[in-house]
Amino acid sequence: MKKTWRLRSGAVGLIVLIVMLAAGCGPQSQGKIVEGKVNVVTTFYPIYEFAKAIGGEDANVINLLPAGVEPHDWTPRSQDIVNTSKAQLFFYNGAGLEGWVPQFLKGLNRDSQVKAYEVSRGIKLIEANEEDEHEHEHQEGAGHSHQHHVDPHTWVSPKSALIMAENMKNSYIEADPAHKDAYNERYLNLKKRLEELDREFASQLGKMPRKEIVVSHEAFGYLARDYGLTQHAIMGLSPDAEPRSRDLLELSNLVKEEGIHYIFFEELVSDKLAKTLASETGAEVLVLNPVEGLTEDQLKRGDDYFSLMRNNLANLILALQE
Repeated sequence: MKKTWRLRSGAVGLIVLIVMLAAGCGPQSQGKIVEGKVNVVTTFYPIYEFAKAIGGEDANVINLLPAGVEPHDWTPRSQDIVNTSKAQLFFYNGAGLEGWVPQFLKGLNRDSQVKAYEVSRGIKLIEANEEDEHEHEHQEGAGHSHQHHVDPHTWVSPKSALIMAENMKNSYIEADPAHKDAYNERYLNLKKRLEELDREFASQLGKMPRKEIVVSHEAFGYLARDYGLTQHAIMGLSPDAEPRSRDLLELSNLVKEEGIHYIFFEELVSDKLAKTLASETGAEVLVLNPVEGLTEDQLKRGDDYFSLMRNNLANLILALQE
């Protein structure tokens, strides 16, 4: 059975909040509220990186999602409620990614002044097809819904990331107009880097003879749409969705017929199905990162959104050659 947020009585919200507050184990978000700065709470890594870049010295940014954790499978803890209640800004992706957000915001302290912003607002969202929606109606999350009516993976395309960054900049200026010029200057620097990344993807992928990619998790819809590719996913929009046997058979036939050389998998999700499909079709496996979070090793190496996206581009170029 699929459990979704249904607010038909206050009892459901109370039970969920008690579960959140009682969760004393598991990874906690890192960071504390700092007086004299704009305190910003972000839900996961790409938003955190952009918020830090724009906020600079005027902001204190706290990211909720710990390193190495897949955002589809995460729920907030008691300290997250405390920090967000004291913050000025709360940035979340929206588009159905963080199903826990509405109830989380209801659980904040009554005197909280935090302003919540859905940073994907303004992006032309990709609608999930009916089969995807049916499939995800049977995926049950830990206290939140995995059901998606749209593809939530907006940030994986630099074109969408540009819209997200502008939304964050506008929110900073609204919350702290005294530092408007500084926020705008830092935003323009980030915008320049994102535009450069966009040009690289458009130029390099436009030259590739192949346009079909096979991925483990349907996280690359915006990337595919914006740069002329077609993605075929083993699993659906939620990485814990179970693929159907007929879908795997169709994918196997596609890989063989099209002569596809690589099956893409990602670090934060099991690579078992990708490796199985590769072994059955004579293909190899290669990483395509949805940049949902950093692993501990990536943190140590100093990786960021831009380095991971350029690694993605290099692997796409390799896979899309004849």
